[in-house]
Amino acid sequence: MTRRQWAVDLGVALLTGVFMTGIVLFFPRQIGTLLDLGTPALLAVVVLSTVVLVFRRRAPVAVTVVVALLSVLFPGSWFGYVALYSAGAYARRWTLWLLAPLVVAASFVGDRGWVDFRFNDHAFLLFVASLVTLAGLYVGTRREAIAGAVERADRAEREQELLAEQARADERVRLAGEMHDVVTHRINLMVLQAGALGVRSDDPAVHDAAEDLRRAGVQALAEMRDLVGVLRAGRTPGSDAADVPADELEGLDGLIGESRRVGVDAALEVTGDPAGPAPTVRRTLHRVVQEALTNARKHAPGAAVRVGVRHEDGRVCATITNGPADTPAVPDTTGGGVGLDGLRRRVGLVGGTFAAGPTDDGGFRVAVVLPADVPTGEPA
Repeated sequence: MTRRQWAVDLGVALLTGVFMTGIVLFFPRQIGTLLDLGTPALLAVVVLSTVVLVFRRRAPVAVTVVVALLSVLFPGSWFGYVALYSAGAYARRWTLWLLAPLVVAASFVGDRGWVDFRFNDHAFLLFVASLVTLAGLYVGTRREAIAGAVERADRAEREQELLAEQARADERVRLAGEMHDVVTHRINLMVLQAGALGVRSDDPAVHDAAEDLRRAGVQALAEMRDLVGVLRAGRTPGSDAADVPADELEGLDGLIGESRRVGVDAALEVTGDPAGPAPTVRRTLHRVVQEALTNARKHAPGAAVRVGVRHEDGRVCATITNGPADTPAVPDTTGGGVGLDGLRRRVGLVGGTFAAGPTDDGGFRVAVVLPADVPTGEPA
């Protein structure tokens, strides 16, 4: 029960008690009791009935039975009618067939109706009992109808959510299939052509460039397979440590080496224990540095890039800063910020913070702070 319901029940009980107290004090001669009780005894019955009536909503049947028995001592008491209304509103319907006759019979016995039968008085008694019973039935039926409507609405909302989730899952599967069929095919062609170029060329520089291109394509295929698996399974990228490729967990030296091989002046400085963070955090850090290096190559050709990673107590701080471009960026290679938005979402998924923006010297800076450990929800 809510606090408001308790307040309402207490108010109803007190109002009924005050009313019946006034009857006892100001109209004592109108009360004919079976045991000829005096005013103190009748007031005690009123107090006891008031206390019992407070629980009319919580235990309507028990309250009605107790109040009906007390009505034998105080005939004409309105406590029985209030309890009968509560039984109609909050108890099972079949109980009214027993409770209504009980309340009427208790008042009849207390009033010694078999000694001095007054038709009008007892007809009025039956009328009031019938009226409060019907009122209680109406309130109870209406409350059940409202509760049923709310339950049906909640069930319909849950069904709509399930249908929407199923539609999203189907769309993810469709996108995964298209990405696998289209993108993977093109990357495979690129890997094959790069391998063939490296084999046929005698120039070491061309051979090294072709090998770098081939390795990049192979890594892209692995990442594509992982992404397709995420889309099909509906998981969060980076949520499963078992899916993290080993090379991504080893460190960031490989990314710096790739950038240097394509002519970028890149440097890495790491402080602390790089093996401390959870695999999910290391993978997120790898993706952030990878995307930041890619953006630096695209948007600031010829600029130096400095990557700093600090492993502190409970967190990992990383900054990737590049200077201004030595040469204008090729328009076709510039993007619309989608990569940064993706990084921001990825960092947010593990509970980290992400910031990116231009520097005073015309360069660009990406800064992230990641928690060292991300709970997986699995038992230890």
